Amino acid sequence: MSTSVQQAIAMLPLPEGWIWHVEARPRRRTLGIEVTPEGEVVFAVPVDAEPRSVATAVRSRLPRLAEEVRQRRLRPPEPVKELVGGSSFPYLGRRYRLKPVPVVCGARVRLRAGWLELPQPDTPEAGAHALAEWYSERGRRWLAARVSPIALAMGVRPRTIGVDDLGARWGACHPDGLIEVHWAVMQLPVPLVEFVVVHELCHLHVPGHGEAFRRAMRLALPDVEERERWFAEEEPLLWRGRVAR
Repeated sequence: MSTSVQQAIAMLPLPEGWIWHVEARPRRRTLGIEVTPEGEVVFAVPVDAEPRSVATAVRSRLPRLAEEVRQRRLRPPEPVKELVGGSSFPYLGRRYRLKPVPVVCGARVRLRAGWLELPQPDTPEAGAHALAEWYSERGRRWLAARVSPIALAMGVRPRTIGVDDLGARWGACHPDGLIEVHWAVMQLPVPLVEFVVVHELCHLHVPGHGEAFRRAMRLALPDVEERERWFAEEEPLLWRGRVAR
């Protein structure tokens, strides 16, 4: 199936130099388009997708998609952190300085007296993993309390909300009602975390990103355009786990 869809998309007037591929995903019900941080385009389709319908949907989104690819290719390199004392790590828009501490039994990453304490890791990668787990755990607790009133006001009922490493995506909405947020999003100020969450909650009503989706976003967030511009400025600065060796 994905071969036929790939052939149908290849017949479109795609901009020269694009790197793209098709992925058939059993859990998808509609077309999904993702742009990686490097500017590669991923067309995620249901396993039973009809090639002509997919091509029509892709054609309608080409202008906006081309601009997104252009912006991604212009973005600065992904941030890299040094896990040394005094390094800055934001959480919900507030910055905390890293404080490596001795390893003791049961010690975990924690906020204490204005410092982000990190038990001395064996490797930088292990330290990055521990910090990502801390962001994920804190994020799950914070969102569990925050999302319910937002969802109620929007008239949707997510099954649950998770925080994890989503790769190139900042959020995801699954057909079973699961909403996921990338742990790196928890570095952002609260209005931008809410922007990401509302984006995914809107997908419980509207699967695509067309005008109906835009209306749903404006209804939930009257200042959505302002938050989008702010998010576009902050998103390239998000640390996603890369560390200096």
